Amino acid sequence: MKPHYLTPLFSPRNVAVIGASDTPGSVGQAVFANLLAGNFQGKLYPVNLNHRIVGGIAATPSVRLIEGPIDLAVVTTALRGLPAIVKDCGKKGVKAILLAKDFSDSEDVERAAMDEARSLARHYGIRILGPNVLGLMRPVAGFNASNYNSRVKAGNLALVSQSSALCTAMLDWADSKGIGFSSVVSVGEALDVEFGEILDYLIADNFTQGILLHVHHVHDSRRFMSALRAAARTKPVVVVKSGRYEDDVIGVTHSSNLVESGDVFDAALSRAGVLRVATIAQLFTAAKVLAANYRVTGKRLAIVTNGIGPGVLAADSAYMYGVELAKLSAASLDLLNESLPRNWSGSNPVDIIGDASPVRFRTAVKVCLDDPNVDGVLVIFTPQAGTDHLTTAQLMVGLQRESNKPLFLSWLGDAKVSESRELFSKSKCAHFRAPEFAIEVFRNLASYHQNQQLLLQTPGPLEGERLVPDVLSARAVIAAAQAEGRSILSERESKAVLAAFNIPVNPTRLAASEDEAVRYAAEIGYPVVLKIDSPDIIYKSDVGGVELNISNEATLRDAYRGIIGRTLQARPEAKIVGISVQPMRKRRFARELMVGVTHDASFGPVITFGAGGIAVEVMQDRALSLPPVNHYLVERMIDKTRIGKILGPFKNMPGIDIEALKNIVLHVSELVCELPEVREMDINPLMADESGVVALDARIIVQPQPQGKPYGHMAIMPYPVHIVHCAMLKDGTTVMIRPVRPEDAQMQQEFVRNLSEESRYNRYMSSIKQLSQSMLVRFTQLDYDREMALAMVRQTDDGEEQLAVARYITDPDNESCEFALEVADSWQGKGIGVTLMQALFDAAREQGLKTMVGEVLAGNKGMLKLMARLGFVVTTHPEDRALTIVTKDLQGEAAVKSLQ
Repeated sequence: MKPHYLTPLFSPRNVAVIGASDTPGSVGQAVFANLLAGNFQGKLYPVNLNHRIVGGIAATPSVRLIEGPIDLAVVTTALRGLPAIVKDCGKKGVKAILLAKDFSDSEDVERAAMDEARSLARHYGIRILGPNVLGLMRPVAGFNASNYNSRVKAGNLALVSQSSALCTAMLDWADSKGIGFSSVVSVGEALDVEFGEILDYLIADNFTQGILLHVHHVHDSRRFMSALRAAARTKPVVVVKSGRYEDDVIGVTHSSNLVESGDVFDAALSRAGVLRVATIAQLFTAAKVLAANYRVTGKRLAIVTNGIGPGVLAADSAYMYGVELAKLSAASLDLLNESLPRNWSGSNPVDIIGDASPVRFRTAVKVCLDDPNVDGVLVIFTPQAGTDHLTTAQLMVGLQRESNKPLFLSWLGDAKVSESRELFSKSKCAHFRAPEFAIEVFRNLASYHQNQQLLLQTPGPLEGERLVPDVLSARAVIAAAQAEGRSILSERESKAVLAAFNIPVNPTRLAASEDEAVRYAAEIGYPVVLKIDSPDIIYKSDVGGVELNISNEATLRDAYRGIIGRTLQARPEAKIVGISVQPMRKRRFARELMVGVTHDASFGPVITFGAGGIAVEVMQDRALSLPPVNHYLVERMIDKTRIGKILGPFKNMPGIDIEALKNIVLHVSELVCELPEVREMDINPLMADESGVVALDARIIVQPQPQGKPYGHMAIMPYPVHIVHCAMLKDGTTVMIRPVRPEDAQMQQEFVRNLSEESRYNRYMSSIKQLSQSMLVRFTQLDYDREMALAMVRQTDDGEEQLAVARYITDPDNESCEFALEVADSWQGKGIGVTLMQALFDAAREQGLKTMVGEVLAGNKGMLKLMARLGFVVTTHPEDRALTIVTKDLQGEAAVKSLQ
């Protein structure tokens, strides 16, 4: 893969500092001095209109007068002159600009200059970092283009912050703890370069082993989420968010009123497999622990102590942090009973009595580590008569080396146990001055594990679903409402949209008169429900617009008149379309639920689930997730709610049909994926019991959406169902071409195993027999926004058989991609390569990619012949004559096709 396009920014060889100065206190002086003092190995060029020499180096009045190429220009002058600077840099061939200068958003002149500069930068292909930034540091390379005047150690953590002030505080805190950095990036206003692009660079940076982010807001959520998910697959990522209570979720439905932007951000980070923390201290502590490869697989903690008081306080902290105290197995309890004094606590926390010897500590801790019900152990040592803190510490260090479960050590006291703490630090053991800090870190590790599990979820099409949604019908309902200038669909229209996506609804008939309502009720059968139908009234019960359990005609006529009267009194300006008549659903064991959709300014549609009914906002019982979701993600949502605890059988109530409920949420996910016009939605109440689930009421808010890439309204690209299609091979075999899904892992493995040695070598350039587990995950769990794998399969009596697979991975510039193609040996020569590659071309064009590139062994004559037939340009690899480079212009061919 070619060098990342941000390499001139992060690893420049020649740097010009525009505004470099000798004036004390100026930004130009601070930045240039730091570059000179940082042992930067490249060339530095000061640019100053008024001085011929700066810092002992000859200066030029313009970057265009510098002899030789310039990779990076650091701008420290007033932003009002930025357009002229960008134009000079463009003509010089500069590829990156760092704006190490404050920006005043209130000044129209600066805003206009910024907009003009951004336009010029795009014209010249220049990338801009900033403004309002502290600067950029690469301590591992001795590169410090910042105005920070304190020491920054080299290390393996990358720090990316949106706030210069917070960034300096983080650096000061890290220096006091001896923490070093591979990169420090202050994003600032993010005029051009954003988080997603910086993350893409850090993913491939060998100096970076962990990434720390401070985020205030996100501009491009799709790029941010894709990059974050890619980073989290290979490196631990820890995020601290500012502005949690700045609510970007604004709407009219219950679903919107129940959600804060901070909740949505939490859900997004969880899906990305990263860890969110609340403070700077937690940020660095979590990063250090994760970078040291401490991992847990659950949240069950065992506490071993020689003091019951500290043990109980630690248990209280565990409860407060949501950490589960492990229930020791019967076998573990038997071993402890045999080994410990009779008066030990008998349960978790495991109090082994104040005079515990080092061996007694080791025995108790070893039993807990070996217990399958335990995910981690906290050891609390209190110095008492007869105890030996250092020998105990040495035994704990040895135990940690033996176990793959994390051991958290808290030696209470100060001077008496200082030698033990030094030992823990040298041995790189997780040790804490107070047990509650250890429990907090364990909680974060458990959350990180759960989020990593969420990262692995790549929802495919609805499993086993025979009914295809009627998307055209749903869009027709929405289009009709929008044609009338309405954004709020009536209950009937909302239910029609739900029904089109196979969501069971309570049928609704609209009555324009009292007599019509009587006729419909007779057809439906009593008892019935009457509801006001008005485009101006969202919540009918607020105006007395609902009457339940109407059992005869006389009662219905009274109810009809009563609803009309109360509605006109409460909302005299409201337009009344009529009264809807619905069957009254009486279910003895039913639970009232709510499934909704809201819209976040950064992350787009969000699915909510929780308790339903008229008191939904008071109950505040809800969980949320970014779509698309699958069964695992839906189960997680349900488990997070209080109402989820009573969906199973309890007392005299049978459990609800939980699979039917899950399917409802899955269909809602499908709905928001396919209908970008849906801005908000409430299904409330959603009635669920042992017989099934039905939507009794619904409301949908819609909004026109501009044309763009498929699923452009979503932060996470869903499974691209629209790409799936059938084709016929030369021999008449019917095949299906579809994007690869996670459940294809076994099929993919069998495909590789059955390839000949020659085919495997041609594809992987090695003699592998099968894919490793990490490669299998990488090839089947896709981020469809930045990569695509198309499998050609045929149906057999034993299920699907994979005949071939073609894939591409997008380069960080989002303009080009690298591809690979594999065809089963027994299916070669049947036109598969051409058919599959044409489908891959179409998928790449849809994503806006311009160029497709691949590496082919020079001896692979069959593949090279196919490449030539497909219009690839074949050239010799510049560094390896055994390889050839094949390149195809995707956009040029698309333009030709459009003219034909």
